[in-house]
Amino acid sequence: MKAWTLLGLRVSLGWLLVIWGADKIVNPEHGVAVATKYYFGFLASDALLPIAGVLQILLGLAVVVGLMRRWVYPLQLVLNAASLFAVIGSVIDPWGWYLEDSNVLFYPSLIIFAASALMIAFRSEDRLSLDVARS
Repeated sequence: MKAWTLLGLRVSLGWLLVIWGADKIVNPEHGVAVATKYYFGFLASDALLPIAGVLQILLGLAVVVGLMRRWVYPLQLVLNAASLFAVIGSVIDPWGWYLEDSNVLFYPSLIIFAASALMIAFRSEDRLSLDVARS
């Protein structure tokens, strides 16, 4: 049961990266708006976003299949930490009782971050991965 649960978690976390990477490619205006509002304008460029999107898709696919987990899981954690940091006000005060511009829909960023950390902690138990099949 543990291996299947980790597989499900790995696929869902990796696919999230694929979805957001694809969004940067097919809808760069949205990516620029997100980068400007939440990431201090980092990569807020029509020229850079598709490159970042391709890299994010490749990372997401590596997570999905469990390839190079020693490297891709920490990279995933860093990206999810950046997302968590960008919306931390919504995690601290999801209903906006004290902080302006809070949004309860951003609270799952904490869950995604925790799940990414869990994948690192249980990497050795993640037996249904391409890394394990190759070794």
